[in-house]
Amino acid sequence: MLKLRREEIDPRIELMPLIDVIFLILTFFIYAMVLMVRVDMLPVPLEAYSSSEDPEPTPAIGITLGLDGAIHVGHDQVAMEDVLPVIEETLSDKPEMTVYLIMEAGEGTVDRGPMLTGLWDQLHLAGIDIQLVGQDRDAGRSTP
Repeated sequence: MLKLRREEIDPRIELMPLIDVIFLILTFFIYAMVLMVRVDMLPVPLEAYSSSEDPEPTPAIGITLGLDGAIHVGHDQVAMEDVLPVIEETLSDKPEMTVYLIMEAGEGTVDRGPMLTGLWDQLHLAGIDIQLVGQDRDAGRSTP
């Protein structure tokens, strides 16, 4: 009978599959952390009362300073010198209307600082109460 000789193979631990599994588990946990939703408040169901009334929306008009220097009152483009007459006409029809001064977000080609201060002065000297619209300072920051 013929005997086949086999060489003795040293057992060894393969590290590549182990590293693959570790990275797979790590990827899973990183992805799970990204998808976690942070809850800052508890959902509270509101009670319905028979004496309740629907809130009345406050009428408002916005003066928007665009990135290109264009001024819009509502949806209409208006020249700088025509803003005050348009606002006064609108407020004569609806005196309870709130006036918002809005600057379009972004870097424009025109310096809008003098436009903003000029509009503010015109409206303030006319006795019109102006509300500025902006972004919350903490909105750009990410919370850990």
